[in-house]
Amino acid sequence: LPEMLSNPKLVLVQGTLNVVRKQNVTFSCLSESGSLPVRYTLFKHNQQVSALNRSDLTPALFTLTISSASDVGEYKCKAEYNISSGGKYSNSLNFTLIEPISKPVLSSPTSHAKKGQNVTLSCLSENGSLPITYLFFKGTQNISPQKTMQKREAAMIFLFINSLSDFGTYKCKANNSFPNNSKYSNGFNFTLAEERSHSQPLLISLGLILLLLIIGFALAIPFFIIPLYKASE
Repeated sequence: LPEMLSNPKLVLVQGTLNVVRKQNVTFSCLSESGSLPVRYTLFKHNQQVSALNRSDLTPALFTLTISSASDVGEYKCKAEYNISSGGKYSNSLNFTLIEPISKPVLSSPTSHAKKGQNVTLSCLSENGSLPITYLFFKGTQNISPQKTMQKREAAMIFLFINSLSDFGTYKCKANNSFPNNSKYSNGFNFTLAEERSHSQPLLISLGLILLLLIIGFALAIPFFIIPLYKASE
């Protein structure tokens, strides 16, 4: 009788469990005890992917290309003798597909600000694997600690507009676990809101005085000016 097979071990020998599209991964599947030959079958979500026969104690190697989201998920392998109907299953390995981030968008509810005002900046990448880490800059200077978002939500910072130098160009940078894929946002500038000048109330006051003088003069014509004119005739 064939010796009892041990549960095979499924090991990743090439690639990582966090994968990018078109990445190759290689599995090794081996039962360390049992009779030979052994048939090894690789399954993805309980569907057969590939099978190999081994007549020695070398592992079965399965190489796959992760080309779409349907290629990620849970993989297992099964070891069995050709003559038997039973078999032993391995541990499972789970792949996660890492998508590159899209260019983040930097925005604010207000584009006009005046000195002494609090303003908000928010930064969001619409696409890309979570979590995403954001950094905010003014010019080339980092103005915030890293903000790591576990959900598809904008990272936000609050600024106090204190001087004209705070009206510089702001940017944010986003990155995730996708290799070498940091992206910068558009530049964002606050414009200085026109403060009402002090001369405006003065002009309004002068205008009103002038208007009152004109009205006063118009009212004076029938009562004072005409009688005076008639009296002088």
